[in-house]
Amino acid sequence: MRRKGVNKEETRRKVLDSASKSFRKHGYAGIGVDYLAKSAGVTSGAIYSHFGSKEGAFDEVLAEGLEEVITNLPQFQQQYGADWVKEFAHYYMTEAHRQDLECGCAMASLTPEVVRFGDEVHGAYERKMQVIVDIAARGLAGAVEQERRARAWSMLSVLIGGITVSRAMQSRQAAREVAAAIAEAAVRAAGKTRVKPLPG
Repeated sequence: MRRKGVNKEETRRKVLDSASKSFRKHGYAGIGVDYLAKSAGVTSGAIYSHFGSKEGAFDEVLAEGLEEVITNLPQFQQQYGADWVKEFAHYYMTEAHRQDLECGCAMASLTPEVVRFGDEVHGAYERKMQVIVDIAARGLAGAVEQERRARAWSMLSVLIGGITVSRAMQSRQAAREVAAAIAEAAVRAAGKTRVKPLPG
């Protein structure tokens, strides 16, 4: 019987939001189920009830985080047209985004964690990233799809790796220097863009 006043879906959403921030900030190994529960204001049993395990919670956080990119990337393309890569790259490397570990892009925060998992998580990650690359490639100019996808991979990889390096810098000056260089490198890696992306 459901306890009065307790909405299961609301609790699940609360736990997932908290877990997302925790994994992005502390990494998978840096926290346990008890920490996830305490951060969300629930019992450890609620974590197991909703996700089965800490890994189950991470799986959902990863999927949802990459879906955010899948949703947001077309918005940059539609809003900025041929300047979408420049705008996306500069947003990605802004100081506010670099410092926001809890709510920063899942591609940067969670990719290093995926490396430590097995085939199932790797497969789920790859499928989402392939979608992201497809979206990015549709916004790039060029007749050869394989070549556009290669440039999309390059652009995304520059940004994902670059923000990690920038975050690791001790001084703000060094972090800003890295960020500026990476934003420009990502634009160069992407090459010429389309005013309107190809339909999906």
